[in-house]
Amino acid sequence: MIRMPGGFTIYHAGDTALFGDMKLIGDLYHPDLALLPIGDHFTMGPREAAYAIRFLGVKHVIPMHYATFPVLTGTPDALQAEAKDIAGLQIHVLKPGETL
Repeated sequence: MIRMPGGFTIYHAGDTALFGDMKLIGDLYHPDLALLPIGDHFTMGPREAAYAIRFLGVKHVIPMHYATFPVLTGTPDALQAEAKDIAGLQIHVLKPGETL
C-alpha cells in the first residue's frame, strides 16, 4: 500500500496470485488504484485479476507483468472482458515510459 499526500492510495500486488485477503485490503485501506499482474503464469491471469478488482473495490487498474515472454498470455483486452460488469472501472494500459 502506498498512501500519497491527500490520501490517494495505491495497491501494488507485485507477482502474486489472487487471495481472499484482498477483500480485507479493500475494506481496510480503500485503494483508489491497483497495479495487478495479468500474465496468467505464476501470477493472476485476467479472470483472477477481475476478481481482485472486485475484492479491492478499485475503479482504476494498471495491468502489469504481461506480454514480456510468450508464456505470459494474459492481455488487457481479456481483463476488460472479464471485468466488463464492474461499473466505472478504468483500465489504464501504459506503454513503457508512459505516466498516468
